[in-house]
Amino acid sequence: MMNHLLEKWGKVVAGSRSRWITLLLWVITVSFLSFLWPQVNEEETNSNNLLPDDAMSVEASKIMEEQFANDTGTPLLLVWYRENGLNEADFQLIQNLYQELNTNPLQQQSMVPDFSQVPVQGLKQTASEDSKVITTPVFFSENAAGTEINPSLKALKTKITELAEEDPFNNALSESGLHIRLSGPVGIQNDAEALFGQADLTLLLATVLLVLVLLILLYRSPILAIVPLIGVGFAYLFVSPLLGFMASQDWIVVDAQSISIMTVLLFGAGTDYCLFLVSRYRDELQLEPNKYRALQLAIANSGGAIMMSALTTMIGLFTLSLAQYASYDRFAVPFSLGILMTAVAVMTLLPAILAMLGRTAFFPFIPKTEQMAKQLEEKKGKPVRRSIGRTRFSKMAGRIVTEKPWHLIIVCFIFLGGLAALVPNISYTYQVLDSFPEDMPSREGYDLIAEHYPPGEIAPIQVIVDTEGNDMLLKENLTALPIVESVSDPQTGEQNPDMQQYEVTLSINPYSEEAVEKIPKLQSAVESTLKEAGIADAEEHYLIGGETANLYDTEEVTSSDQNIVIPVVLIIIAAMLIFYLRSIVAMGYLLLTVGLSYLSALGLGWLIIHYGLGADSMQGLIPLYAFVFLVALGGDYNIFMISSIWRNRKQMPLKKAISEGVEETSSVITSAGLILAGTFAVLAVMPIQVLVQFGIVTAVGVLLDTFIVRPLLVPAITTVLGRYSFWPGKLWKKD
Repeated sequence: MMNHLLEKWGKVVAGSRSRWITLLLWVITVSFLSFLWPQVNEEETNSNNLLPDDAMSVEASKIMEEQFANDTGTPLLLVWYRENGLNEADFQLIQNLYQELNTNPLQQQSMVPDFSQVPVQGLKQTASEDSKVITTPVFFSENAAGTEINPSLKALKTKITELAEEDPFNNALSESGLHIRLSGPVGIQNDAEALFGQADLTLLLATVLLVLVLLILLYRSPILAIVPLIGVGFAYLFVSPLLGFMASQDWIVVDAQSISIMTVLLFGAGTDYCLFLVSRYRDELQLEPNKYRALQLAIANSGGAIMMSALTTMIGLFTLSLAQYASYDRFAVPFSLGILMTAVAVMTLLPAILAMLGRTAFFPFIPKTEQMAKQLEEKKGKPVRRSIGRTRFSKMAGRIVTEKPWHLIIVCFIFLGGLAALVPNISYTYQVLDSFPEDMPSREGYDLIAEHYPPGEIAPIQVIVDTEGNDMLLKENLTALPIVESVSDPQTGEQNPDMQQYEVTLSINPYSEEAVEKIPKLQSAVESTLKEAGIADAEEHYLIGGETANLYDTEEVTSSDQNIVIPVVLIIIAAMLIFYLRSIVAMGYLLLTVGLSYLSALGLGWLIIHYGLGADSMQGLIPLYAFVFLVALGGDYNIFMISSIWRNRKQMPLKKAISEGVEETSSVITSAGLILAGTFAVLAVMPIQVLVQFGIVTAVGVLLDTFIVRPLLVPAITTVLGRYSFWPGKLWKKD
């Protein structure tokens, strides 16, 4: 029934006349949307607020704005550094700069300290203990976006360069002389926007070029290499303004990171779907002389797997909308909508293009029927080379999975299990700056502060309590904690005098995992103090804010998201597999192999990231990112191969069906896997570590899927289970 409907669909979109109508409709639609709506990268948010509103550190931030606001604005930190110690001229330069900023403020500047009136000796006292570093702030309006502040930062650099009569911004810190780095919230945001702004076009061009080269190498056809890119390109041109419109209406929120990965996903997964159809079309052209009829049969025999794969991936990616952490949630709609429109393009536009090109698309290895080949041989008087068929690898895989399935299963489980065993040893980080290049100016400035000032002064913790008028020994109790260096005197709330804020300086690096793990100890100390003061519901009368608390909340929220999203994805994939394959047994072992593949990818990815790239930690967002992508995309190859085995089973004995299914699909799965892995590996050109690491883990996972799990492990398990693989479907009966 499904094949019959898909065959009719092929006539609708790729008939001798309808093919031109299909192409024209796509051109008109894409042109209209691009003219009417903004592109998605024009609507990217600059917001770094990734935690939900009810997170402890977020609520603390709101209370601080309400009760303890200083109206200074968002700080830019100027980090002044000289290796052999700051001198008199450096401190005078600071005085002159702040005199100039008071007289001629920058655009969006809200306030600057009056350092021009502070004597040199006073400035020296605020420098680091070794006198090599001093940090001075410039505050900007909190409502100013990064693009509005950027001209001010350029003007600030110009002022300093003119006053110093040298450029202190671009020399390496290892060189002698004065160095200045712009850090703090404003500096970090400006650098991040600059990094993504430079990388977006690079990523798009690198992805397209890589896919083009791989297609040419794999299919040795210049025309066929361009065809999938046209289909995916039209899908991208459709999705971009659609997402841009949705973002402009505040229906969704998109950021640079999600758009970068969406670009890779569209070209990687989209090219895979194209190859599934193109591969089947080539096979049909070797049996069917009429190119339109061959295309309709190709759509009928591969369209179900393509649609099912796309639907599985789309729903799997959309589950990220269940997450509370914004970096996950912002992925859901762009990714799922991108996959949907790519599948639509593959099932409409691609057949229309193939119908126009026919056999020419495969030039110079044009597929021919036996009759056509004989006629050409008679005409030329010599044998005619047939188009590329099954590879040695696919034939060998098809044979070995049915002859020695247990050997394969044992070897695969030992290898993949060994990699998966590394997962508990992975160290994670959630610190934003750890994701940026080490030579990024704002990160260099942060590192200078961390190296030359007491560690806790980089980011003090704010403890806010509602005393309800009770006296308490909170300062004394907090100071007694081993990780606390000092605690400030309480600051009273502007609107509520019972509200008090204490600034806690830690004795350790506030961004370290050790500091994050101590937040519960801090909470316990506050709760105990409140209870001693007679406040029964103590947990409702305090909040903890600051960077350390933010990192603690991030770990808690992302861990909660993983506990929600991962089971939901598994349930959805299981339901889709049962619906399509009609087999509970097949669903079970397919999910098992997907899970093993994911864990082994995480383990191998950690080896590359830690020992190959020298990173101390993996970005904490990677496990869930990688899980959703690998499970959803891994399902594509599962469905494509298993559906071939299921189809063959209706016509031949089981072992023959498995062998034929592996031979039929291994070539296209290998090609698709190489392209998908390659596109994710392109993320390595990005300067953001979270994207580099995500690209590595995902690419590794796709390659493990492509060369081990799909062509070897899954069919070997199917062989061992035999007819019970299909239970309770109709195909489980004996031959």
